[in-house]
Amino acid sequence: MPPERLRRARVSGADLLPLFQPVDLYGIGTDEQENGHGDVPHDDLLAELARRRVYVHPYRWTSLGLALIEAMTIGMPVAALAATDAVEAVPPQAGALSTNPKRLAAAVREMIADPVLARHNGENARTAALARYGLDRFLKDWDRLLTEMTR
Repeated sequence: MPPERLRRARVSGADLLPLFQPVDLYGIGTDEQENGHGDVPHDDLLAELARRRVYVHPYRWTSLGLALIEAMTIGMPVAALAATDAVEAVPPQAGALSTNPKRLAAAVREMIADPVLARHNGENARTAALARYGLDRFLKDWDRLLTEMTR
């Protein structure tokens, strides 16, 4: 049986990956794919991501991919298919968000060719991710909720 990523290619966006070649793949079953690195331990995966210029998030269906938020949090610019909650999570200045895969591929090529643009988008991605999903925001919300409950 093929890996889940390939079995559910349209859901996972694997069918779009040829537009972004060359692309490094990580996760279960990817070690058998061209440019696949397999199921890399989480800490090692974050280190590998940090060595890449852009994180491509081609998912058509998932509530919100944690990998997208992790990539943004470590300061990676992102190119995400404008589906799922990626529309809410990725501000325009954090990279590229589109329903058009060819536009995303062009944006990825632009960020690869322009490290200053990629760095700027990555900084914006990190700022946005920390503001919306970071520990400080979570703790403030939690404190507010506890205060409201004790009134």
